[in-house]
Amino acid sequence: MKRSGLKVMSRLIGLVKPLTGYMVLAVLMGLAGHLCAAFITIFGVFGVLSVFGAATPVSVNTVFVSILVFAAARAGLRYAEQACNHFIAFKLLALIRDKVFRALRRLCPAKLDDRGKGDLISVITSDIELLEVFYAHTISPFAIAVLFTVIMCLFIGSYHFSLGIIAIAAYLSVGVIIPAVASKKSGDQGMIFRKNSGELSSFVLDSLRGLPEIIQYTRGSKRLEEMGKMTDVLTQTEKKMKRNAGKNAACTNSVILLFDLLMLISATLLYRSGHVDFVGVLIPTVALFSSFGPCVALAALGSTLQNTFAAGNRVLDILDDTPVVTKTTGMPKTEFNGAQAQNVSFSYASELILDNICVDVSRGSVVGITGRSGCGKSTLLKLFMRFRDVNDGSIKISGTDISQVNTSDLREMESFVTQETQLFHDSIKNNLRIAKLDATEEDIIEACKKASVHDFILSLPKGYDTMVGELGDTLSGGERQRLGLARAFLHDAPLMLLDEPTSNLDSLNEAVILRSLYKEKQDKTVILVSHRPSTMKIAKRVYQICNGRMS
Repeated sequence: MKRSGLKVMSRLIGLVKPLTGYMVLAVLMGLAGHLCAAFITIFGVFGVLSVFGAATPVSVNTVFVSILVFAAARAGLRYAEQACNHFIAFKLLALIRDKVFRALRRLCPAKLDDRGKGDLISVITSDIELLEVFYAHTISPFAIAVLFTVIMCLFIGSYHFSLGIIAIAAYLSVGVIIPAVASKKSGDQGMIFRKNSGELSSFVLDSLRGLPEIIQYTRGSKRLEEMGKMTDVLTQTEKKMKRNAGKNAACTNSVILLFDLLMLISATLLYRSGHVDFVGVLIPTVALFSSFGPCVALAALGSTLQNTFAAGNRVLDILDDTPVVTKTTGMPKTEFNGAQAQNVSFSYASELILDNICVDVSRGSVVGITGRSGCGKSTLLKLFMRFRDVNDGSIKISGTDISQVNTSDLREMESFVTQETQLFHDSIKNNLRIAKLDATEEDIIEACKKASVHDFILSLPKGYDTMVGELGDTLSGGERQRLGLARAFLHDAPLMLLDEPTSNLDSLNEAVILRSLYKEKQDKTVILVSHRPSTMKIAKRVYQICNGRMS
């Protein structure tokens, strides 16, 4: 969803509410610091005028003492302002990351199936990190610039109202008009850059995961060429953004010089007509010349904010996205007593996957589902998990429509083993304990024995404390699959949904696991998807799906 810069800004500012006190403190310290910086120059001019005998509102001694105080205060206030801003920024980034991860959990898995993992990583890391620019270098600088401008306009206008009007025009031109024009000229470059960056991250991640295949089929040069093209596109977009930022800076400096010259000419004309004295010429000119700092900071944001707002837009897309399936809570607790699929039909977009499917799974039974690849077997298991809702018909657990079963109860009642087992960069023990956080050593060992993986783990140098590489690449497909089965045994749910659980196993390990499943059938109900006739031998009833229909 594309949002305007103002809408993104208002949403991001809304997150600051819990830290309003720190933000007010940062603004006040920043304002005081900038006033100190500006009045160091102004008091310096007062000192020079006093030396030459001109009438000034402060004495030479007061000037020198004030300059020393302003200089020391400026340093302390600047540090304190930045400390507050960055405290706010990093606190809010942690809050946003927490919100994003909660949103991802809510959207998972259906809404994330179609999103590139590299793009999601880009949002979670670089996009959220880029928001630090907004929180640390945008909100308080904007408030400081507004308050500082009002004070300086009043100060300059105290010598003559027309000089105050010139100051207002100067500050508005540098702090508002130029950033607005620069932002408009940047167009969608920021969004394009973030989108291309996410696509490049996805491409790199895919390349790393598929490195063995790339080497095997000598596709390294081709992937490198494609990566180079994507990088070139990203570089060109960034080059345009940098060029716009350079033009913005050149225009800002030119406008500052023009207004300084206009202030000097106007004050001189007022002096010649007797409306101001010599102090009234020098002080407003110097005051304007030394007070563009806060407005220049805003002018520099004109081009960079496009990139920041694009990042914010991508983060808000995740936070605002609605899940395919809403979480069910507040229902009476459900105990497992069988499951049914009654006249179930399901489509992905316009593609019909399942059509009028009926499956009856009685408690304590092993039910097999077979059929050719792509016929909808895995999809049916996901519907039993309620990763998606059916289009027609119903999925029932213990006679209750699955949509009326508490999601937490459903997760406790079901164990789902997919064809690809996800392993984290952690020890084997901790990878297994995900299924049951309070599992004892004995529980874990027993589950691994049932999955025919205990002996293999003991053969490793550190046994159950052996670290698993990222994405589980240090293990074979069969070893990962058996660890996935061990998780399911450890979870100890009454309904086990197994999607090709022995596809990567040899006949010996398959026999051990099938024997374990057969022994468990008194306490467990199993829905077993497989192509292997040998796997189907333990099934009490076998359903065959062909082209989305029962056959």
